[in-house]
Amino acid sequence: MELAQLKMVRAVAQTGSVAQAALLLHCVPSNITTRIKQLESELGTPLFIRAGRGLVISAAGEIFLDYCERILALVDESKRALDATAVPRGTLRIGAVESSASGRLPPLLAEYHRRYPEVSLELVTGSWSQLLDDLQHHRLDVALVGACNKREKLEHCVVYSERLVLIASALSAPIHSAEDLAGRTLLVWPPGCPYRAALENWLRPQPFKPAIASYASWGTIIGCVSAGIGVALAPEGILARYEQADQLASYRFDALAPVDNLLFWNKDTQRHLARDAFAELLRETFG
Repeated sequence: MELAQLKMVRAVAQTGSVAQAALLLHCVPSNITTRIKQLESELGTPLFIRAGRGLVISAAGEIFLDYCERILALVDESKRALDATAVPRGTLRIGAVESSASGRLPPLLAEYHRRYPEVSLELVTGSWSQLLDDLQHHRLDVALVGACNKREKLEHCVVYSERLVLIASALSAPIHSAEDLAGRTLLVWPPGCPYRAALENWLRPQPFKPAIASYASWGTIIGCVSAGIGVALAPEGILARYEQADQLASYRFDALAPVDNLLFWNKDTQRHLARDAFAELLRETFG
């Protein structure tokens, strides 16, 4: 068993294709096929199952993949631990929910790149559950999410609290209380979003049941609100990023408490200069 084989298993699992994995690893597909077959023979079990033109990882492969990612992460950590220069470099893989990626992160990423030009930044967006799964399996170095869900091997800290703003079309009737949302459509993210949960909790005591439309995009939600389709609850930091913001009316209510945004990291990775520098920049910015 060699590190190159572990990297091949990871690449095929990520892409679902030997050809795509070969492009990722800069080698020929036949080499990957041969090396994985050798590894399967050594392990005594298939790691992948053919599905159409692609490959799907087997149950045994899922177990082995977790060890692959942990071993490869440990190898990277060992290299950083022996780096006498102690300057952040290499790749920093950041996961973030879209509200953070579109709202607070762009100027921070620009500042980080200015300070640490030798670090290559990779930003991945997704749901908080997917991002934490990726972090658990060492596919990300840090994750910035708006939900405090404890996971094995993950640690976290609060980075900032995001104020919540109820938005509606500037041409629609004003909103003075939760009662004014009767008959209006709520434009929200799919279940699991903390902003959706905050809005639903605020409206729960009301006698009416609002219509709900789910969209997994702040751009779509804000565009639909500005067009008068419905109302939404949005993090304050994201509104300035959209051109339609000047077509909206914003409302703030004390009952809609701010939502904490948290930085998660895998405690198995003890030394990661690029990650630690990113965390320090967040502390500097949000204090």
